Amino acid sequence: QVQLVESGGGLVQAGGSLRLSCAASGRTVSSYAMGWFRQAPGKERECVAAISWSGGRTYYADSVKGRFTISRDDAENTLYLQMSGLKPDDTAVYYCAGRKTYVSSSFLYYTADTLYDYWGQGTQVTVSS
Repeated sequence: QVQLVESGGGLVQAGGSLRLSCAASGRTVSSYAMGWFRQAPGKERECVAAISWSGGRTYYADSVKGRFTISRDDAENTLYLQMSGLKPDDTAVYYCAGRKTYVSSSFLYYTADTLYDYWGQGTQVTVSS
């Protein structure tokens, strides 16, 4: 079992920055594809960023491209989401997720939430205008 715990959320003014962290425990996630999702009130959960096991491939939703950066530190068993140029529309609960992958799929990232095996409890990000 893998436990994922997000941190780093909070209240920030529009234009500001936050860095979310997702600490993994239980097992090393070095062989896991990882993703960041968010869910705003009344909206479906969406993938904002994803990263392959190898870290060599990343995905960003159009709405965050150029503003958010996903990265992973497998030595620290931690996933990050650096967010800058925050907008009120970025207000949501942010979740990290992990999917066990294999060498043959080490270059793949996943954007569908149904493909992920493990989830954190979420961290609230609120952007004021």
